[in-house]
Amino acid sequence: MVNTRNETIAYQLSYYGSEVLRRVADEVTEIDQEVADLVENMFHVMKRERGIGLAAPQVGISRKIIAVDLEVYRGTVFSLINPEIIGDSGDETLFEEGCLSVPGIMHDVVRPGEISVKGITLEGKEVQIDASGLMARVLQHEIDHLNGILFIDRLEDYVRKELTPELKKIKKLNKR
Repeated sequence: MVNTRNETIAYQLSYYGSEVLRRVADEVTEIDQEVADLVENMFHVMKRERGIGLAAPQVGISRKIIAVDLEVYRGTVFSLINPEIIGDSGDETLFEEGCLSVPGIMHDVVRPGEISVKGITLEGKEVQIDASGLMARVLQHEIDHLNGILFIDRLEDYVRKELTPELKKIKKLNKR
C-alpha cells in the first residue's frame, strides 16, 4: 500500500472502545489522491480481515467514506463518499450482524429491509442506490459507523450487558 509520497501505509483496525468509532465522521469536501489511496487501503484491510463492508473510522480515519464488497455473494464492489440514507421502506427485518471492529460477537439486529442511499463515487459522480437484503443491511451498518454508532448499540440493554466481558477483552485489542 503506497500513497503519493511513496510512504507505506499499514492501516490497522480500530476496535470497540476506540474514540474514533464514537465520533461523527468528517464530511469529505474534496476527492483527491489521499481519498483514493484511503479507499484502496480500506479494500485491502477489508479483504485481509474477510469483511464485506468497512467504514473509514474503522481504520482510524474520521471521514465519511465506506467500502462494500459483496462479490462473494454475487454482489457488487464499490465505495461511497458522504453516503446518506434518504429513505426506507418502513418494514423491519431481523438479521444476524457482526463487525470487524467488534470481533467474535454476532447478534440479531432489526433494520429496515429496503433503503435508498445517496452518495458520491470516487469519480465525483453523485449516485443513488436503492438496496434491499444484504446490500441494505451492509449500507446501514457502515453508515452507522460514520455516525458513531456500532451495531451493538442497536441491541437491547440487557443483551449489551451480557456482552460486557467480551467487550472488555475487545477494548484491549486497541492497545497492541
